[in-house]
Amino acid sequence: MNTQKEVLSLLDEILSLNGRAAGFSADTPLLGAIPELDSMAVVALITGFEERFGFMVEDDEIEGSTFATVGSLVEFVDGKLAG
Repeated sequence: MNTQKEVLSLLDEILSLNGRAAGFSADTPLLGAIPELDSMAVVALITGFEERFGFMVEDDEIEGSTFATVGSLVEFVDGKLAG
């Protein structure tokens, strides 16, 4: 499985980016850079990750830095999948 591809797909779907996420790289800034990524979208993304990847995210695992870039988000998902 290509985690980055799955994360970008979920970002595009949940944030209604209409394909814009396909052009994102690991260095693409997210939180504070994409207006669609607000607090409600973060909750929706976490739920989406739990459903798509089959893991649970605890409240104390979530930090702003997790959503800083595409790469940090992919690292978080990879870490959860490895755990």
